[in-house]
Amino acid sequence: MSTRFNMAEVNAAAYQAGIGMEKALQNSFLSPIRKELIKIRASQINGCAFCLDMHTKDALKYGETPQRIFLLNAWKDARELFTEEEQIILAITEEITLISEKGLSEETYQKAKQIFSEAQMADIIMAAVTINMWNRIAISTHMPVAE
Repeated sequence: MSTRFNMAEVNAAAYQAGIGMEKALQNSFLSPIRKELIKIRASQINGCAFCLDMHTKDALKYGETPQRIFLLNAWKDARELFTEEEQIILAITEEITLISEKGLSEETYQKAKQIFSEAQMADIIMAAVTINMWNRIAISTHMPVAE
């Protein structure tokens, strides 16, 4: 599959706006590993090979374990490997990624509200929204997996 076009070149302003979203998350409460878990899980759901390749490598660089990456797709059955906070973050990520099914459910929102502040929930939501944007760009333009 060959790349269709380079979004960063064809629509630089829009692409830079996406970069701005990433920069806004640099100062979030989310640790680098938690950001990568969000990115990997959304990319698994969306089937984005480019992003999966990038973010699994990044997660390993930040100290994530291969076991948790391998089992991320089945985190609900491997809960003992993920903290309560991570489980809620992953649930939010999945529900936002699969927004047409039911959106962010009241049940997940209420669980999150018990642990996270509104500002922290905003960071989680924006991280999920941002990776979903990148997934859609990478899949639509056929961005190649790095060699």
